[in-house]
Amino acid sequence: MPSQLVQTFPEVESTYKAREVEGIVDLYFYRPLGFRLAQFFARLKMTPSQVTFIGACFGIAAGHLYFYWNLATNVVGMVFHVIANLFDNADGQLARLTNQKSRMGRVIDSFADHLIFTSIYLHLALRYLLAGASPAVGLLALAAALSHAWQASAADYFRNSYLLFVKGRSRADADFSSDLREDYRHLSWRGHPWKKFLLALYLRSTQLQEFFSPNLSRLREVNAREFATQIPGWFRRRYEDSVRPMLRWWGWSMTNTRMVLLFFFLFIGKPIWYFWLELTVFNLLVGLLVLQQEKISRSLLEFASVRPVSA
Repeated sequence: MPSQLVQTFPEVESTYKAREVEGIVDLYFYRPLGFRLAQFFARLKMTPSQVTFIGACFGIAAGHLYFYWNLATNVVGMVFHVIANLFDNADGQLARLTNQKSRMGRVIDSFADHLIFTSIYLHLALRYLLAGASPAVGLLALAAALSHAWQASAADYFRNSYLLFVKGRSRADADFSSDLREDYRHLSWRGHPWKKFLLALYLRSTQLQEFFSPNLSRLREVNAREFATQIPGWFRRRYEDSVRPMLRWWGWSMTNTRMVLLFFFLFIGKPIWYFWLELTVFNLLVGLLVLQQEKISRSLLEFASVRPVSA
């Protein structure tokens, strides 16, 4: 019975990754609404990937609506963008509610996010180019899009590492490029072309995360090797005390902040300023955070090397 199904679901907070990594807008808007949507989708027996697909359609359409030099049209795009983000929350909540979490689900979700922001950057660039702007706008948009991809990847790596070390292995999406590479090799293009394509993108993204955060990557390897069954309390406490002050700053680099700023620039008719913000403020913020995370990770590696595992 549908009513019985809803009653057996846990409260909305159980669908958070962790309360401290959720933004204010997420806690009081996206997560509560996403929880209701997840319940509704569960009654319809929809899968998280189906929810992801619907959200991606709204997000891609939002990017197209940003192309027009008409504020009313742009506002519709903003509404679509919010709906896309709402579905992006709901798909993960649905996966946790119905125990359908999987690596492929994460891969599809990541791919959908990239499609949405590719649509946004592409249509904003075309908006200026077809209005007679310099072709350099295309290069500016490309540089901003690549910056965005790196920033989002770094934030995701940090957040998942926090969930891994502080909240426990089951709360994190802790994939290693070595494992992904093996899985990729075992898939054939003939038998699983779509899955192999998505896994190739995910593998490349994970390799870049490990490349730009080598100390954090080694710390995750040490964790997997030395603390295979349970992360000791001393490590958990030391990591949390070190990185928790950074959570708020990482929050500023997340999707909600970007959406508010993009909406503001659309309202004043200067969306090109968003590109410059990506290249300057956001690159500086995320770069400093990555450097600080690497410093903390190096310190923890040294500490773990002299501390007994059983301590």
